[in-house]
Amino acid sequence: MKIYIETLGCAKNASDSEVAAGILEAAGHEIVNDPGIADGIIVNTCGFINDAKKESIDRIFDMAEYKKSGGILIVSGCLAQRYGEELYKEMPEVDIFLGVNDYPSLPEILNNYKNGKREKHFSAYEKEYLETGFRKLMEPSYSSTIKIAEGCNNICAYCVIPSIRGAYRSRKMEDILSEAELLASKGCKELILIAQDVTAYGIDLYGEFKLAELVEKLCRIEPLKWIRLMYCYEDRITDKLIAIMASEEKICHYIDIPIQHASDKILKAMNRRSSKASILDTISKLRNSMPDIHIRTTLITGFPGEDKDDFNELLNFVETMKFERLGIFAYSKEEGTPAAEMKGQVRSDIKEKRKDALMRIQLEVSLASNQKKIGKLLEVLVEDQDIDGSYVGRSRYDAPEIDNSVIFNSDRDLKPGDIVKVRIKDAFDYDLVGETEE
Repeated sequence: MKIYIETLGCAKNASDSEVAAGILEAAGHEIVNDPGIADGIIVNTCGFINDAKKESIDRIFDMAEYKKSGGILIVSGCLAQRYGEELYKEMPEVDIFLGVNDYPSLPEILNNYKNGKREKHFSAYEKEYLETGFRKLMEPSYSSTIKIAEGCNNICAYCVIPSIRGAYRSRKMEDILSEAELLASKGCKELILIAQDVTAYGIDLYGEFKLAELVEKLCRIEPLKWIRLMYCYEDRITDKLIAIMASEEKICHYIDIPIQHASDKILKAMNRRSSKASILDTISKLRNSMPDIHIRTTLITGFPGEDKDDFNELLNFVETMKFERLGIFAYSKEEGTPAAEMKGQVRSDIKEKRKDALMRIQLEVSLASNQKKIGKLLEVLVEDQDIDGSYVGRSRYDAPEIDNSVIFNSDRDLKPGDIVKVRIKDAFDYDLVGETEE
């Protein structure tokens, strides 16, 4: 059977799609890039916030159009896991609904499927991380994510992920290292560690946080050039981890820390373990150990109970901290979460105004940060070539898809995955411009 997979949402979802593709190929199915020629279509959905849910539903209906010529439409992922029973009733276009824990069952489900009979499969999560075999790489082989854990034990008041993905389950270190070695043998140069909480790695398996030990061992895998950390919780960034990041050349001086707010009142209401003081302390340690480190964070504005004083504190925090990379979300009221029942819900128009005010400040911060790079020589990973002959890539300070690009010229014939030295000549809000140097 020819199967097309449409992936929405975060890097963890993309990893799940690659796992599904690997399972299906091992069972004799063919993964195709065109839904128009597919016998089966899988839409791997996101169900985290309202905008993501809307995008997922729109794409399901888009993919349903291809069913006019026959075929099976499967909806999987977080939206399916969260709203499967409701969607089953409301979307007769969908033949099979599949939960986030059911990808290993896909070959059997497809083999037993009878046309016209709709199905739903929602299994409970395993108590331990379930290894499923090597996944099929859907992204360029030179840059790859590696999932080191599944689920989440952080019960943030606004978040539905624990109810969707289950409790935190770390992968065995030897399994992660084996997959990393295999990825490296297939041309991976940039390895991106992902989980709902990367910094909690190992606590359930080994009784202590093991991220520092893991990245130290990953650095010994010779073909790997860059190792990047995403989804790190501030209170679990240990001194040992900071020391290893500072000393190991392969670890990018880049870290993604979802801080969410700066007001202690709001952080407490969010059920976050961090305080403003602890956030400032951790950031100070990171910047003192690695003066060039680029910190990415995300913030939520308009959380229930956020008043003008709380917002002004957040605004001043962004101005003062000057985060090199910043994403801002207007709070999304999600049913089934404690925050949805809280008093003091903020009006949508106020949430959006606050978000816009924060982004205006960040635009200036980002431009100033980029301008400091003019004249510097940066390592750049080549990703594409424009029709005018210029190349597009990323520096060590930029994660794929969410961060800045480096646009540059070169006399050399370069290909995606090459790592070159680029002298920065100009800077804009979110992009750099330069030329290669030998």
